[in-house]
Amino acid sequence: MDDKPQQPGRRIRRRVLLSSVVGCAVLGGVLVLVPLPREHGVDSPERVERALAAVTSGVPPSLPDLAALVEERGRHLEEHPKDAESWAVLGAARVEQGRRLADPAYWSRAERALRTSLKVRPEGNARALRGLAALANARRDYAGARRWGEEARKLEPKRWTTYPLLIEACTGLGDHEAAGDMLDRLAALRSGPEVMARAAAVYRDRGWREDAAVQLADAVSAAGQPAERAAYLEQAGQLAWERGDRQEALRQFREAVRIDPDQRAAQAGQGRALAALGRTTEALAAYRAALDGQPRPEYALELGELYESLGRRKEAEAQYGLLRDRVRLAAAHGADEDLVLGRFEADHGDAGAAVRRLRAEWERQPSTEVADALGWALHRAGRSEEALPFALRATDEGRGGGVRSALYVFHRGMIEREVGRDGAARRHLRQALQINPYFSPLRVASARAALERLGEPSVLAGPEVS
Repeated sequence: MDDKPQQPGRRIRRRVLLSSVVGCAVLGGVLVLVPLPREHGVDSPERVERALAAVTSGVPPSLPDLAALVEERGRHLEEHPKDAESWAVLGAARVEQGRRLADPAYWSRAERALRTSLKVRPEGNARALRGLAALANARRDYAGARRWGEEARKLEPKRWTTYPLLIEACTGLGDHEAAGDMLDRLAALRSGPEVMARAAAVYRDRGWREDAAVQLADAVSAAGQPAERAAYLEQAGQLAWERGDRQEALRQFREAVRIDPDQRAAQAGQGRALAALGRTTEALAAYRAALDGQPRPEYALELGELYESLGRRKEAEAQYGLLRDRVRLAAAHGADEDLVLGRFEADHGDAGAAVRRLRAEWERQPSTEVADALGWALHRAGRSEEALPFALRATDEGRGGGVRSALYVFHRGMIEREVGRDGAARRHLRQALQINPYFSPLRVASARAALERLGEPSVLAGPEVS
């Protein structure tokens, strides 16, 4: 069980945390199979209705339903170009299409639709403002997302759908206290699976894994549509993966894909779990399927590193080339992929360039993941003394780094080893392997080799200190 002492100043109300016997059965591997709805035509009213309900409430929709909604709204706007609400709905649907397809071109179209909505109705248009906040989050412009979200909240302080957008933005900016406050406000306005899933994400970032798992179990049980349920199963699979439970992660990811074949994040998750299980051929196929439907640069980096761990350098380089191409495409459509590019450069390219890129990212949005990436880039550039404060920031709960990440702890241990803090390095490298012994096909071996070189502490040296 995770250690999580009660803190008197905790901002997140624990009333959000409701355990569920059914939900726990879902996450325990006894997956409840709910019959899937009958398929309809692309432009069927049923699809449009489902997508509209999902988009306007912030629930994950299916890709076919999104396509139906976009087509229907497009036809409607040809005849009613002054319908500000329909422009806002079209923009929100385009944002989701861009997310699900990893195609930033949809975000440029989304922005045009949302700004048209604001042009048609410049005052009191909270729906368009929420759409712009969602778009900014998708582009990793968390400051912009927070700004648009706050404008929407001023207009409609009781509209619950604004708060998940603000939680995502505050997390991206490294403001975990504000994210917790927004979760409190959300919980006061709404209960349901979408709130449980959002609470789980906040709890995960705080290192409260068991609480997060219970929330996701309940969300899966209560989800209304297959795409929504699949999205929550993918989150549950990721939690299982982060604690090193390969089989449980694979079960969750597979069920997510069974329910929604377009759930590409779960396909990439299958790649991770299968690789950790030694089922390399299946892992490669899963990653390729994920990239075919959702060519995110993160997946290309993971697949490239898997190829590299197998000695297949040419195929690895092909994936790294895809990563660079996707980052360039994202930038052309206003999206910020400097974090993943900086991570790639630190390990496989120009570490100095990675430092410059990630330092600028840190100035814009000082999140936990940026702290980890910048610290590692500084270390790789030979500046480990400068790197250590960032590694501490990413892994020390008292400094905002509550998430229990094997990769972050590995980075900290390697940096500590370089600066001569052998006791702390030994402890954190061991901890990384305890958190998830399979966290990276390349770096697990590095962690073990570093531990072997460190050896056991000398009895004469006295107790180890950080």
